[in-house]
Amino acid sequence: MVSVHRMPGHIIRRLHQISTAIFTERMARIGEEITPVQFASLAAIRAHPGVDQATLAGLVAYDRVTIGGVVDRLVAKKLVERAVSPKDRRARVLTLTPEAEALMQTLEPKVEAFQTDILVGLTQSERETLIALMSKVVEAGNALSRAPQSGDDA
Repeated sequence: MVSVHRMPGHIIRRLHQISTAIFTERMARIGEEITPVQFASLAAIRAHPGVDQATLAGLVAYDRVTIGGVVDRLVAKKLVERAVSPKDRRARVLTLTPEAEALMQTLEPKVEAFQTDILVGLTQSERETLIALMSKVVEAGNALSRAPQSGDDA
């Protein structure tokens, strides 16, 4: 009989819980109330200024409805501005506010610094190998996701 604790799905779920807990704790430590998906969205908008909401959903691999709520919260926090697309009046384009730009300059090095804590117990070489293998699995299974990632890295 296989233990659930040795099943990839269970291990991945646990690693996600650990990652989210570390992210949340580190943001609280510096007095920021931002979630991992909000951070990913800000990073994607920063990399793609003027991106529309549907494209943003693909860049961060979230469904359109969920990303709409994320964007609503970022707009309410005055971190993102929404405007009518000059190319398609039905679409809304997103840009970071100056406050968001300043926040990202502060957060990016902090978030990058605690990535090793998420993979605690691994050497640098093991972290690189695990990340490469996880990336390979995610790429191969992307189309199976309810919200596949599209576009380039954010």
